[in-house]
Amino acid sequence: MGKELFGTDGIRGVAGEYPLDPQTIHAFGVALGSDARQHGGDDPEILIGADTRESSQWIAEQVAGGLGERAVRVRYAGVITTPGVAYLTRTGPFVAGIMISASHNPYQDNGIKVFGHSGFKLPDDEEHAVEQEIFRLRANGVAPARAPLNADAGLDQSYLEYLLSTFSGSLGGLRLVVDCGHGAAYRLAPELFRRMGARVIPLFCEPTGRNINLGCGALHTAALREAVLAEKADAGVAFDGDADRAIFVASSGRTVDGDAVLLIAARALRAVGHLPGDLVVATVMSNLGLEKALAREGIRLLRTPVGDKYVLEEMVRQGALLGGEQSGHVIFREFATTGDGMLTAVRLLAIARDAGVGLDELCHGLEIYPQSIANVRVREKKALTQLPAVAAEIQRCEDAFAGAGRVLVRFSGTEPLARVMVEGPDKRQVDEFTARIAQAIQREIGA
Repeated sequence: MGKELFGTDGIRGVAGEYPLDPQTIHAFGVALGSDARQHGGDDPEILIGADTRESSQWIAEQVAGGLGERAVRVRYAGVITTPGVAYLTRTGPFVAGIMISASHNPYQDNGIKVFGHSGFKLPDDEEHAVEQEIFRLRANGVAPARAPLNADAGLDQSYLEYLLSTFSGSLGGLRLVVDCGHGAAYRLAPELFRRMGARVIPLFCEPTGRNINLGCGALHTAALREAVLAEKADAGVAFDGDADRAIFVASSGRTVDGDAVLLIAARALRAVGHLPGDLVVATVMSNLGLEKALAREGIRLLRTPVGDKYVLEEMVRQGALLGGEQSGHVIFREFATTGDGMLTAVRLLAIARDAGVGLDELCHGLEIYPQSIANVRVREKKALTQLPAVAAEIQRCEDAFAGAGRVLVRFSGTEPLARVMVEGPDKRQVDEFTARIAQAIQREIGA
């Protein structure tokens, strides 16, 4: 079933504008409150958390106002990570959990993510039902009203204690640069790694409400790399705005992305008999180099559409314990129901400590195929069958690769963008085909 508001990662847009205007946000709160009463009994309670954007507080209060219309109680975790909300929701008395964040997007954007009591994002049919109720409420008129929220300081510490419980021993002697992207992990991540025994060198831990992800964090790791090299650190880690993803930098300055983490973790889990079916789940974006490296180890890679929601759904179907995305969302299903950047860092650093080597050594055998990605802003989203010039460029590219490369064209689930990814053995050819396909999309449906 098609959905208009919910994308692959909740509802997202520019804060203050539809669908994140006060009326729609309030209607969302009322609609989710009705859903909570249907699924959560007579006295449902919902958890709300937020990242550091200047709009996150008022959006959270607007959602709470809507929930209050349905007599749903709210507890507010304040600034906390998305996986923190997922963990607290599944281990607490909450029928649902809500995270106010636009993840890696700039501060002007924001979003609403919803988890059920299971800690999983809502299934598509439940999102669809909530969405239809939002439309009904808006059509009948909405009088938005905020409910003031004060953070319960103990909630984020409960999540931190859980992360620490998944680790034994110490990281004593490890020099670690931690880039929090001025986002949701800005307090928790440095504290976590200090308590694990590491010497932490913090970066970008001073949020202003407008500097989240600004030249820093998981999408902008140049400053992290410079700091790792300048500090002669053993490793560095960067989180995105809501810390559900992590990208690492080795002591040499090498970037260790989600694909590399999946290879490292798969090897470690298989060695101790904790990789059921010798299977790893990833998305269509994961590099061919990962697939080939895993195959050499007798490990199968199963691909899904982009979105950690779809990775997790397939992991559950297959009984897999490890999955994730090249972008840094990695799911250790033994410990979590969503991608968790801080948990990923805990697991990766523990693997390196136990192996007695650095991240460079752990990445051995991973040969990354040249990959080029282009984003094209579009005025509408059409099937490729309706874009003959684009389809023709894709066919030319696939014919030239003759099975030695990949082409992927898809629309973003959260932004008005067409994403073009081309991967193959020759960088010049990859760049050329990416540009040609992107130009064809621009001519046909470009904004």
